Amino acid sequence: MSGETWTVILVLGGLVAVATLAGAVVLAVRVLRTRKLLGELGAGGKVAFYGALIYTVLPVDVLPDPIYLDDMGVLAGALLYLTRLVHQRRAARAGSVHRGPGGDLRPLPPSRQGRTPTGR
Repeated sequence: MSGETWTVILVLGGLVAVATLAGAVVLAVRVLRTRKLLGELGAGGKVAFYGALIYTVLPVDVLPDPIYLDDMGVLAGALLYLTRLVHQRRAARAGSVHRGPGGDLRPLPPSRQGRTPTGR
């Protein structure tokens, strides 16, 4: 291959590396924002939060560190789990809950409180 081809490959590889690093940083910031809610999320929330951050920071990874896809996957998974916990806690605190379309717990709208989910 010519020198020009290698230059293009290196530039594209660098752009992909920067994009994945930026994605990992964005996910890490979102996970860190959930830190203030850890007191009400219980032990599972704390394990997911600290486990994701430790995995991201430690140099031991499934994929080498220039490739942040595994870190992004762990952070995204922790963020999804923490978000689900927050929604469940808020619904439980609201008192009346019902199953939403995805099977998750959601608070009943004020017009339906006091009735069963079937409307009776």
